[in-house]
Amino acid sequence: MTSQPDLLYVGSYAGAITTVEIGPDGDLTAIGSTTDTACPSFLAAHPSGDFLYAVDEGDEGSVVAYAIRPDNDLERLNARPADGSTTAHLTVDPSGKFVLSANYGSGSVVVHPINPDGSLGERTGFAQHHGSGPEKERQEGPHAHVVRFAPDGRYALVADLGTDEIITYALPGGALERVSATKLPPGTGPRHLVFGPDKSVYAVGELDSTIHGFAYDPETGALTERDTCPASVAGNGVRNYPSEIALSADGRFCYVANRGDDVVTVFGIAGGSVSAKAEVSAGGQWPRHLAVAGDRLWVANQNSGDLAAFVIDRFAIPRPSGKSLQVEAPACILPMVRK
Repeated sequence: MTSQPDLLYVGSYAGAITTVEIGPDGDLTAIGSTTDTACPSFLAAHPSGDFLYAVDEGDEGSVVAYAIRPDNDLERLNARPADGSTTAHLTVDPSGKFVLSANYGSGSVVVHPINPDGSLGERTGFAQHHGSGPEKERQEGPHAHVVRFAPDGRYALVADLGTDEIITYALPGGALERVSATKLPPGTGPRHLVFGPDKSVYAVGELDSTIHGFAYDPETGALTERDTCPASVAGNGVRNYPSEIALSADGRFCYVANRGDDVVTVFGIAGGSVSAKAEVSAGGQWPRHLAVAGDRLWVANQNSGDLAAFVIDRFAIPRPSGKSLQVEAPACILPMVRK
């Protein structure tokens, strides 16, 4: 993918994946919509750029495969059961051979192989998490919320909001092999995470509104916590729930979407250290997701039903571009380059 995409695929809670064209001046225009998946709340692209994968977040979760056609519309290939409930996140391994999905409701992780035509095969790996946390309403059991591969593809990390853990898995032959687990402070509720460029990992705690920095050992997959600080500095008296975290293009900063405070917070990062640098309005209500590509940042504001576009200045601060697009209940933004 080039540094400046010209399309966004937007997953939602409204039963649609919307294809959005990015104009030369940053204008956002909906040019297509796929409505054959009930709740496509998270999306991931194949490394080839030829296929797209979506969760179907429901009581009986599933994973859906699409081919990206020459006109950039999506052609549904097939779907596979996620063998769990409320499938919340998925990712494609760097080799393009497997899709890993996190089942929030049932607290499990599942692996599906990718066939040569982009469709999904029957599962090859499954791991059930166990445990709970002190927050009775949200941590009564395990809740796997995100799965991310290390840049070299050797290990995948899964953040479990219910058990306050980040669990490291290897993927031998498409199976899941638990390698290690890192415990976070009780009640953290780790939600999403991102790998830094310098053997580091950064994770947001949804329940205690924090960001944590870790040193990452690429040989063992182990994490060592280096730093933590509040995920937002707004302090508007409303309980805050950080959602997505994304890196800047140069890897020196990360951006956190904060629901409740409805802001995007900019952090300087290095080697696991974290320092708040700036904070801007998300441009809408309940920013569930954000995406960064080059000097552009987009925010999916779920409750106000819009995508807000920003330009990142030379100080790494997102500035409102004045461009936006109404999209019902947006939940995920996937930047892509036009085929």
